[in-house]
Amino acid sequence: MNKQNIEAAKEKFGKLLEEQLARVEAMKAQGDFIDYTKLDKIIIGVCGGDGIGPAITGQAQRVLEYLLKKEVDSGKVEFRVIDGLTIERRAAEMAAIPPAVLNELKECHVILKGPTTTPRKGDEWPNVESANVAMRKELDLFANVRPVRIPEQGIDWTFFRENTEGAYAVGSKGVHVDENLGVDFTVVTTQGCERIIRAAFEFAKSNGKKRVTAVTKANIIKTTDGKFLDTFKEIGKEYPDIIADDWYIDIMTAKLVDEKRRRDFEVLVLPNLYGDILTDEAAEFQGGVGTAGSANLGKRYSMFEAIHGSAPRMVTEGRDIYADPCSVIRAGAMLLAHIGHNEEADKLYKALDICTITEKKLVITGRDTGATSAAFADYIMETIENMN
Repeated sequence: MNKQNIEAAKEKFGKLLEEQLARVEAMKAQGDFIDYTKLDKIIIGVCGGDGIGPAITGQAQRVLEYLLKKEVDSGKVEFRVIDGLTIERRAAEMAAIPPAVLNELKECHVILKGPTTTPRKGDEWPNVESANVAMRKELDLFANVRPVRIPEQGIDWTFFRENTEGAYAVGSKGVHVDENLGVDFTVVTTQGCERIIRAAFEFAKSNGKKRVTAVTKANIIKTTDGKFLDTFKEIGKEYPDIIADDWYIDIMTAKLVDEKRRRDFEVLVLPNLYGDILTDEAAEFQGGVGTAGSANLGKRYSMFEAIHGSAPRMVTEGRDIYADPCSVIRAGAMLLAHIGHNEEADKLYKALDICTITEKKLVITGRDTGATSAAFADYIMETIENMN
């Protein structure tokens, strides 16, 4: 290895540090969370993404428009469809989010988003950053909230995954020092740790939860995970009525399948990478990632999405009309609760339980052996209608 390679790596690392320190200053300057009750109109952006995304988000939009009909008719809620977040356009513009699309997203208050394709090494697409990662950074959506609830198994978990830092913060900006050495980076900040951890404790406090659990690998990743854990312990002291404990990520993946221990967990708060892994595992108990939705919360913007991929092969084979819309419809229920429509959210959650667990008149198989996503959305709306 020659000195020129090392100096080039140092220069790149220095630029990364400058970017992250600027982000710290931006976080310090942030105001409070948006108050939706003070808005004359709430703008809901519907961004289909690519693959099966447009098909399933379109059905979720139908369900939300049904539940919010009065608000839409009175002009208090507006739905805006935002196209252009496809892998084809992103690759053509070499942008994780095309600038014009980002401007449209920033005109909305909340966003319902379908899955998007993230190129992998060896794919036909160029190395474009994940649209999800970019959106979280551009809109500062720092809290990824994923609930998993299965009453009959005693499971009622809510995961607070830090969304803008950790191993994903600069995931596309690692350094190939030479042909033998590659280095990636993980990033944490005091402000980033504090806001996600405090959000988890505040959620627990507001929802009658008695336990918040931090998940790290602080025994090995001592600087960044250590900072996250230290911050957790300090903030936990402010909530004496809530048990604050911590586990390492490797043993926690085992404890989620431990029928005796998993009932003990309620609210879990995790750095970015661990949260991504653990919430996919947790979703399997609920029926897989195809059934799970998630919220990405910030102080100004919030985005709600399915947590599965874009399944482009289903589109190629003409099967996108049979894609399961439950994940993004569940995300829609989270959106409703977030903007203050708790009654409508509760109705949608109950309808999802009826349609997917207790009654289950229609089954989605992803093929013509099952129902179409449109038929399933109709089933959900008919179920809600029968509740009234």
